[in-house]
Amino acid sequence: MKHATRLAEPPAGIRYHAAAKPAVGGTFKRGFDIVAALSAIFFLSPLLILLALLVKLSDGGSVFYSHPRIGRNGSMFPCLKFRTMVENGSEVLAEHLRRNPAAREEWNATRKLQDDPRITRVGLVLRKLSLDELPQIFNVLRGEMSFVGPRPVVQDELDLYGTAVDCYLQARPGLTGLWQISGRNDVSYTKRVGFDRYYVENWSFAFDLLIIVKTLPAVISSRGSY
Repeated sequence: MKHATRLAEPPAGIRYHAAAKPAVGGTFKRGFDIVAALSAIFFLSPLLILLALLVKLSDGGSVFYSHPRIGRNGSMFPCLKFRTMVENGSEVLAEHLRRNPAAREEWNATRKLQDDPRITRVGLVLRKLSLDELPQIFNVLRGEMSFVGPRPVVQDELDLYGTAVDCYLQARPGLTGLWQISGRNDVSYTKRVGFDRYYVENWSFAFDLLIIVKTLPAVISSRGSY
């Protein structure tokens, strides 16, 4: 895959900030996020507790995993998930990529692996159904994410956005979004960037509702989910 032009790396310890712009959707979108997040936490609490127990009992490790992601205007936040990988995942990945040139090429192109040795058996099921991402409801409640928006990225991924970087930084990252209902990992990263740009440039509340409605069938089909 041909990547977009990489941006200059920021100095160590310095956050990447876009020019200050109003958040996509403004106060109305944020108000919807707060009400929806509180409702989701209330109604899904039994499921959240059950999933937490399954993760804990699977190997005795930690229940949650958080990773620094880039949010609106370049601010960093801990993106929450149920843990789906072994706890020494970085070492396992490095060794796997060292031994498998094809996997290394796949990782460099998409930052994903269809056959990822780090994923636990419980984690595989959670990922297939996107249940591992449910703790991000708390990120939404805290204002770090939105129910709908671009998927949260790390710095190496943001560097691939090229001229679309301002679109990403203007929005709160989403629990779901146009990429999730359009094939997820079955589409190239270039198309993913295009989806994020299109979403930001064409945002409406009706567009958000349409994406939310289409998310459930996309999750059930598990298309591009790995």
